[in-house]
Amino acid sequence: MKSFLNVLIDVASTPAILVALIAVLGLVLQKKATSDIFRGGIKTFVGFLVVTAGAGVVQASLEPFGEMFKVAFNMQGVVPNNEAIVAIALTKFGTSTALIMLIGMIFNVLIARFTRFKYIYLTGHATLYMSCMIAVILSVTGFTTAPLILLGGLALGIVNTLSPAILQPFMKKITGNDTIALGHTGGVGYALSGLVGKLFGTKSKSTEDINFPKGLAFLRDSTVSITITMGIIYIIVALFTGSSYITENLSGGTNYLIYALQQAGTFAAGVFVILSGVRLILAEIVPAFKGISEKLVPNAKPALDCPIIFPYAPNAVLIGFFSSFAGGIVSMMIMIFSGGVIIIPGVVPHFFCGATAGVFGNSTGGLKGAIFGSFIQGILISFLPVLLMPVLGNLGFADSTFSDADYGIAGIFLGGLSSIGGKTAVIIGIMLVLAVMLVLAVMFVLTYMKKNKNTEVIK
Repeated sequence: MKSFLNVLIDVASTPAILVALIAVLGLVLQKKATSDIFRGGIKTFVGFLVVTAGAGVVQASLEPFGEMFKVAFNMQGVVPNNEAIVAIALTKFGTSTALIMLIGMIFNVLIARFTRFKYIYLTGHATLYMSCMIAVILSVTGFTTAPLILLGGLALGIVNTLSPAILQPFMKKITGNDTIALGHTGGVGYALSGLVGKLFGTKSKSTEDINFPKGLAFLRDSTVSITITMGIIYIIVALFTGSSYITENLSGGTNYLIYALQQAGTFAAGVFVILSGVRLILAEIVPAFKGISEKLVPNAKPALDCPIIFPYAPNAVLIGFFSSFAGGIVSMMIMIFSGGVIIIPGVVPHFFCGATAGVFGNSTGGLKGAIFGSFIQGILISFLPVLLMPVLGNLGFADSTFSDADYGIAGIFLGGLSSIGGKTAVIIGIMLVLAVMLVLAVMFVLTYMKKNKNTEVIK
């Protein structure tokens, strides 16, 4: 039984397999030809592997940058990193995390089926990390065995349904349609970036409409502009870090400036791979998901990982990263002067969350929206970890913590309820959120019926 459960968890936490199976299910429900089913499943599988490979390349190029930054400016503190904190937590909370993840995915489908929130969360690794955080907080609160699993699964299902829901108005503006949603743990930060962008209205030019002088027209190619920009940044940080540290600890003897340029090019290559994989996924998953929408969850939308929107505004991706990282540096300075815990900007979360926030800010406020929206998002994901750490029990004193905005909001909400009224308050709080979602669903149905003057029950 345990080995079977482990297989299920491995499938659910591997986005390429999970989404490929979803695509196959959708095509089967549409009664497509066997050849079409195989083609759709395999191309979706390969597309996600391409995106994952690209993300791995980007992350691998950013890790030495983060190390160089800490050495260059002599910074010590907590570095938010989801992979690191989850790896520590799973040694103690592995079983409860796995079961919460499984139950949470079931609740997500049920909520999507019976409410107006028609979002199926397909980002497996993000679901695993959120499950882990929920398992930690509920365990610290005192929940064990079945109550821990069921309540944790319900909380996860609610989070994974609401996060795409609050982002969908912005997603429709970004993509120009209502066929896909965003399933990532930075949802609150992205929505905030979109709202900040609205402050600038439509007067600001889009990041994608930046007019370069004729001699600099080549910068409109995102691969070229990313390589040049990151090359400059890497070299500046490398100069502050010093040749000896880089050649002895990072580059394996390669000249430190050559190494910096190589990492900048690797970063750009990773982004290029991500964009290619995203285009491949979108070509397959959207048509395949139609079967699930028609048969199992009417009007369902697949909520996919954040790189899914990078092709819609490549310039905003880079601008968002830099602005978010700047927000992290400003936040770090405030923490240094105010005392207490210091959150060192994690380059990986600031890239993925900042880049996504930049696209959202650009969709509502153009260039200014991308800059200021992602900057505010960068501040948000710097201070939320500070507030989250106390509710994680002993795990809160590790050298790392959860980074993205949704971890902070969900964790602080659950931890706050626990501190107010223990287990009872947590149960009531989760049930109240679910009740509000059901009430909104009923109101939506009644409004629809009244608008269409139809008393027939909507299936």
